[in-house]
Amino acid sequence: MSRRWLSVIGSSVLNTLKNREPITDHPGKTEILNFVAVGIYISVPFCKTKCSYCNFASGVFSKQVFKRYVDRVVEDISSLAPPAIDLSSRGDASPRGICISEIATSCQLDHDVDSIYLGGGTPTLLEPAQLERLFAAVRENFSITQNAEVTVECAPGTMSAEVIETLVRCGVNRVSLGVQSFIDKEASSVARLHTRVVTLEEIGRLRAAGIENISIDLIAGLPHQTRESWDDSLAQLIETGVPHASVYMLEVDEDSRLGRELIAGGTKYHAHFVPDDDLTADLYERACERLNGDGISQYEISNFARAGRESTHNLKYWTRQPYLGFGVDAHSMLMTLPGSGPESIRFASTDNLEHYVSGEAAPQCDRVTWDKALQEAFFLGLRLNSGVNLIDLAERYGPAALIAFREDFAEMANTGLIEVEGGSIRLTPRGRLLSNEVFARLIGPTPSTKASSACLPD
Repeated sequence: MSRRWLSVIGSSVLNTLKNREPITDHPGKTEILNFVAVGIYISVPFCKTKCSYCNFASGVFSKQVFKRYVDRVVEDISSLAPPAIDLSSRGDASPRGICISEIATSCQLDHDVDSIYLGGGTPTLLEPAQLERLFAAVRENFSITQNAEVTVECAPGTMSAEVIETLVRCGVNRVSLGVQSFIDKEASSVARLHTRVVTLEEIGRLRAAGIENISIDLIAGLPHQTRESWDDSLAQLIETGVPHASVYMLEVDEDSRLGRELIAGGTKYHAHFVPDDDLTADLYERACERLNGDGISQYEISNFARAGRESTHNLKYWTRQPYLGFGVDAHSMLMTLPGSGPESIRFASTDNLEHYVSGEAAPQCDRVTWDKALQEAFFLGLRLNSGVNLIDLAERYGPAALIAFREDFAEMANTGLIEVEGGSIRLTPRGRLLSNEVFARLIGPTPSTKASSACLPD
């Protein structure tokens, strides 16, 4: 074992790993059944306007499709809820039936739900009765835990008194506001419909209705954004006193109108006023500095919270806890039963609205191997400031599989992208800024192709 690798994982971690028996079969062979409360995500892909930077499966649709969509989501919730999932899969030879059958026979699925998240799009564009029907479907088919986190994404400028009353009736206790910028010129340049004044008024109305757990989204890199205007948005966010914030850097890709225009070098959608990459990175770092300094501490690459206000639902994604997604382009992950082969199963619905509503498209199932699951554990867990615990990973996936990453870890430690403390490995501030580079290293060849030995070297 080289000194270079010892410096990365630490001698105490190494000794613990070396004392474990090497695993020669799939790591789950002795795993016991361990049901965990699931999170539920419901996609509502309807928007009043399509933001120019948006690359989600959402858009502007006629309200005539809303009822059909809700009908379909409610049906899917019923078909995937235990024990109905066992009955719905019998004798159904369709692709959808086969996928549900595999989930029923291979996966651990608890009846308890400790988080519900309605995302979009703009879920509050639905009629109050339609929103209530979605929540009723979840409660009829699952058992909601007493302290469950219930979140709805809302667009500022759409929070009427009727909408807020509906959220309260549905048991919503957390709202995520897609503000993106408190500077009116920046917000309007990307087709957001709100103003700073309207946003602050709606935050006040939410609090008056008893919804105090509020998160605000901001985007670094919007058209017309400057260091001064960004500081203004950050100051306003802090002044609101909200307990949670998400800060994203503008994504530039072919899946959004603004992204395509930037790639083409054009001027539509205010593309020529988008800050360069260096400035956008500086704005992100400034957000980390300001928010951490005010007690809204970073706990994930893009997320910040006051103590105890981290997002229960989103933590499920980063820690690979089970969740079910319903609606267009909704994703799910369930752990498999012991001895069933893959470590877990991921499945996703179509991103085509009409195909989803008509039931034409079956869920796409992905059987996650143990090697791939370990990669996921690294690149998802490393998003968290707390990082990943190497001992826990060795216990689940085997020490040989973990050691297979030694060269990557050593190189990334030497370049200041990761650090190890107390048996956990985590990104440095520089690593969080260059996280895509780190994750690309972790999702390359599988550990089994990297490993040269089934045992730890001496």
